[in-house]
Amino acid sequence: MSVMSRAGALFDRSRVFDFLIEGQPPPALDLKHNVILYLEGITVSFDGFRALNDLNLYIEAGELRCIIGPNGAGKTTMMDVITGKTRPDAGSAWFGQRLNLLNMSEPEIAQAGIGRKFQKPTVFQEHTVFENLELAMAGDKSVWKILFAKLTPQQRDRIDEVLGIIGLPDLREQRAGSLSHGQKQWLEIGMLLMQEPELLLVDEPVAGMTPQETERTAELLVSLAGRHSVVVVEHDMDFVRSIARTVTVLHEGSVLAEGSMDSVQNDPRVVEVYLGE
Repeated sequence: MSVMSRAGALFDRSRVFDFLIEGQPPPALDLKHNVILYLEGITVSFDGFRALNDLNLYIEAGELRCIIGPNGAGKTTMMDVITGKTRPDAGSAWFGQRLNLLNMSEPEIAQAGIGRKFQKPTVFQEHTVFENLELAMAGDKSVWKILFAKLTPQQRDRIDEVLGIIGLPDLREQRAGSLSHGQKQWLEIGMLLMQEPELLLVDEPVAGMTPQETERTAELLVSLAGRHSVVVVEHDMDFVRSIARTVTVLHEGSVLAEGSMDSVQNDPRVVEVYLGE
């Protein structure tokens, strides 16, 4: 019996939403450079504190972007806005050419192709690695579909493909709860990949990892760029340096600097507020 039949009543991670996003992209949306995520003028205040202050950010399709900054710079709030958890006081947020993120709910945004991985891995501890990927598979997770679900050869092939990408093919039958911290992180990335996202938001992926796990995580994230757009928020500067193509530095809710790792490292403003701490 498929694991979907056993866990259907408890799992509804990606039900299908039929929605129509009205309106057109703003004229300033730069499609010539293949921008997939567009944030402009985003401002968020909490009890008088501006977590984001007129934030502008543009992510191109297929790029790997690293976001750094001191605590309180607005990194988490930025991801909350992108995923619909927080509504900004002002600004625009577009995904691709036609989806206005500010008109969409959190499930609709996930269904549209934005996946988010939090710092602490959240996997189904009592299920196997294979079953975790099966449960996370994109598609209709309504109760009736789950109760009578049976994996197709194509779906099994996709799970096998993701197992190879995340480096866990030999652990497919191992219970997720017995994995190392790093392996759980990779499994959760695999679960997001099963949703076939266009954009991945990854929060501090190497916190608590061994040096070997950190190196493997760097290889994994670099391998995902191109097929997916990947935004990595991280404090480990050595790790950022190992994967960085473009680095964005946030400070007090705005972009302080942006460019190559070398250029931001040598920016006196960045040294003062972050790297020089």
